[in-house]
Amino acid sequence: MVKNTLEDEDMTLLSYNLVVAGAGFFGLTIAHQAATRLGLKVLVIERRGHIGGNAHSVIDPATGIEAHVYGSHLFHCNSEEIWRYLNGFTPFTDYRHHVLTTHQGKVYSMPINLGTINSFFGKEFSSEEAQALIASQRGEITVDAAHNLEEKAIALIGRPLYEAFIRGYTAKQWQTDPRELPADIITRLPVRFTHNTRYFDDRFEGLPSEGYYTIFKRMADHPNIHVMLNTDFFEVRPQLHAGVPIVYTGPIDRYFDYRLGALAWRTLDFEREIVPTGDFQGTSVMNYADEEIPYTRIHEFRHLHPERNYQREKTIIFREYSRFAGKEDEPYYPVNTNRDKDLFEAYRKLAQREKNVLFGGRLGTYRYFDMHQAIGAAFKLFENRLAPHFTQKQPLDNGGDF
Repeated sequence: MVKNTLEDEDMTLLSYNLVVAGAGFFGLTIAHQAATRLGLKVLVIERRGHIGGNAHSVIDPATGIEAHVYGSHLFHCNSEEIWRYLNGFTPFTDYRHHVLTTHQGKVYSMPINLGTINSFFGKEFSSEEAQALIASQRGEITVDAAHNLEEKAIALIGRPLYEAFIRGYTAKQWQTDPRELPADIITRLPVRFTHNTRYFDDRFEGLPSEGYYTIFKRMADHPNIHVMLNTDFFEVRPQLHAGVPIVYTGPIDRYFDYRLGALAWRTLDFEREIVPTGDFQGTSVMNYADEEIPYTRIHEFRHLHPERNYQREKTIIFREYSRFAGKEDEPYYPVNTNRDKDLFEAYRKLAQREKNVLFGGRLGTYRYFDMHQAIGAAFKLFENRLAPHFTQKQPLDNGGDF
């Protein structure tokens, strides 16, 4: 059951066996597992006015097109267990994600592949010839000698491709010169020496045929699950029984009232526009590599579900902008400077001292999760910590599996 606010008749909070703070993929997976497999009564507390976290989607009233409110969310994984789990809530389409990028007025496919290389250099290379070319260009710097993001990228793909497709996009994404960003932000830049233009290589890929909003609604649709929207966990917490286990998926620094300082995140802003055309850009996501273009990419959601045959009179697009997150913003990507890593480690040690509180999700563990990773981490926390606690009386300590 999902309710918009915490009302007087809902104040019987002592009756719940488990409290989950946050109704994203991690939190709702925990709640669903606890309710369906253990028969627990679960209270889910969500500060926003909707469930689903950043994967929330809605049907845009002006166009009838399903829009991903926080940017395009593309589901992919290699886990048959996770794939079957989500397909239990809605079938998935056979959507395959392809990304294009615009550089100096010309469109290229991403990730960098043989077609990208041939188009960029204006030649028809064989796979072996392209490999030899990139090997000669990336010899300028070795991976081991790279001290920053720029040097690491050049060591992986060479300077020409870096300058065209990575430098400007990265500078916009992080609002920082790539020479001032740590090298480990880019652990791997894929370069394919084939004409494979798929963005993901995972075994399973697709989009929920009935929408992400349907997945979340059905995950929460259980008589033992009670979801409170527009509710601050910290305002409700004093009313909870002292011994009730809590799974906290909010920002870990917020949990401790920022006593050691605030962790740094990147956030995204979206500029929504209804365009009077049946097709604005011919693809779901178009990146913009040039630094002088202020946005990083444009999403056109109609292309995520071509099987739906949306009307052709108008379309909805989102222009995406990146910036540092303030405390009131929705955090997306951990910045993960050395200072942030040290600070998170200090918060992790505090979390390990908490009794009956487990930390999870992107915000609770200060890491970026794809959707399948959030579900997998929730499965792990449930199996390793929650199920043994409720079935074998094992204590809940050490803060979680992070």
